[in-house]
Amino acid sequence: QVQLIESGGGLVQAGDSLRLSCAASGRTFSDYPMGWFRQAPGKEREFVAAITWTGGSTYYADPVKGRFTISRGNAKNTVYLQMNSLKTEDTAVYYCALKTTKSIIGITSTTSYGSWGHGTQVTVSS
Repeated sequence: QVQLIESGGGLVQAGDSLRLSCAASGRTFSDYPMGWFRQAPGKEREFVAAITWTGGSTYYADPVKGRFTISRGNAKNTVYLQMNSLKTEDTAVYYCALKTTKSIIGITSTTSYGSWGHGTQVTVSS
């Protein structure tokens, strides 16, 4: 079993920055991509960003390209999401997730991830 714990959320103003962290522990999860997703009230959970185990490849949803950066810590069991130039539409609960397979196939799909954190709230005010 893998445990994922997110942190770093909060209330900020539009244009501000936040850095989310996700710490993974538990069974071996080496070679597995990890991702960030978000869910706004009344909306489905959506893909935000993903990164391969080595960190050599990253993937972003169009709305966050150029503003968000996903990265992995040196120990590989921590994933970060640097969020710059935040907009009110970025308001959501942000979830960290571990992909169920080592492949990058389906890396942007929620159904490709089997372990999820409890989420951290990000609220961007105008």
